Amino acid sequence: MELIPFENSWPYEKVGTDIYIEECPFCGEHNVLTYLKPAQLKRAEEEIKTALVMPCCNGKMVIVKADGDYFWTTKQLRKRGDH
Repeated sequence: MELIPFENSWPYEKVGTDIYIEECPFCGEHNVLTYLKPAQLKRAEEEIKTALVMPCCNGKMVIVKADGDYFWTTKQLRKRGDH
């Protein structure tokens, strides 16, 4: 698989079976509880494309893969150099 640039990543946190994003990359809302289920996260960890629609603003990201800290997506979510 081709290397995904860091600009296409977004951090997430798992609390029990809930998956949170600290700040929405689309609208800036804080502490967003996503609709992503553990089975969907597992699919993303297996590098199966998984769509995530943010409940705060309906912004959509397509997760190409997930690791323990980040979603890696098909489009740029942060500015270059925003590390």
